[in-house]
Amino acid sequence: MPSINEDLGAYSDLFMLLAAMAYAVAFIAFAWDLAKSSRTIREIESSVLAAEAEQLAHVGALPHAAGGSVPAPTAGHRAAAGPGDGSPLVNESMDYAPGSGKRSAARIAVSLTWLAAAIHAVAVVTRGIAAARVPWGNMYEFLSTGALVVAVVFLLVLLRKDLRFMGTFVIGLVTLMLCAATMGFPTPVAHLVPALQSPWLVIHVSIAVLASALFTITFAMSALQLVQHERQTRLAAGKPDKLPFLRLVPSAGALENFAYRINAVAFVMWTFTVMAGAVWAEAAWGRYWGWDTKEVWSFVIWVVYAGYLHARATRGWTGTRSAWLSIIGYLCIVFNFTVVNIYFNGLHSYAGV
Repeated sequence: MPSINEDLGAYSDLFMLLAAMAYAVAFIAFAWDLAKSSRTIREIESSVLAAEAEQLAHVGALPHAAGGSVPAPTAGHRAAAGPGDGSPLVNESMDYAPGSGKRSAARIAVSLTWLAAAIHAVAVVTRGIAAARVPWGNMYEFLSTGALVVAVVFLLVLLRKDLRFMGTFVIGLVTLMLCAATMGFPTPVAHLVPALQSPWLVIHVSIAVLASALFTITFAMSALQLVQHERQTRLAAGKPDKLPFLRLVPSAGALENFAYRINAVAFVMWTFTVMAGAVWAEAAWGRYWGWDTKEVWSFVIWVVYAGYLHARATRGWTGTRSAWLSIIGYLCIVFNFTVVNIYFNGLHSYAGV
């Protein structure tokens, strides 16, 4: 059995703390971007109106040359700008209006997140090298690796869609996960117990980490959906807009649709996680299913998300009901990872704290 490199493990812990600090600064930058949203909104609206005026001037030049009149702005033009009416400045495809890229605080936050993710990746890799195995053999490693996957998935999606409005929520969760790992579940680098020394650890737990990371992102989107839905309801009733920064956030419907697609992918991964766990259990303990507490709660999570997907697809459970089901599913994941692992004795108790 390869020896443990304790010095490299100490460096891994140091890199993990540095990553947590970098994420915390990125979180502050994302929060500052939302705090100065009034100025950002005015800049975007000015860019939209300027682009619309230029387009109308260009279109109107032809009728004037022919002795005609300038066409009136279309409903689509007016809806695109929506100055001062509380409408979002991003469409259902999560594409922003012109001028949204001038958000210096958000750009700094994204750069800091890339830096933090790079340091975080070094911490996870050095942990694996120090232990001479994959770095997700206990609660500390599962949480720190899961936090890395959340950050990386968020950054990769940012390359295609401008989801900077979610930075405060997603990076806030990543920072919280790293703090929980380093302060709540500190575990020295060590060899795994014999039951975990299996190729199934790579397959079963890696997919569980990825699925949990995707569920974390949809949890943030569902929570934001509820806030946006409440705001939209108030505006429809003619009440004042108490959360104007949410104009930088897509509509509740767009958030719901995006979360639903991600949850569908994560659910497939979780299904494979449960199946792979059953195969591993048969190899380790001679039975596929034994109603161990961890197994039961993994199945509960599967049932909740299956109910969420079924209710939304076939029963028309959209809006807040859909969001709450998604949030309940994630709370089950948190309960499974924390309370079940710490307070319930079972065959999975060797996962470590």
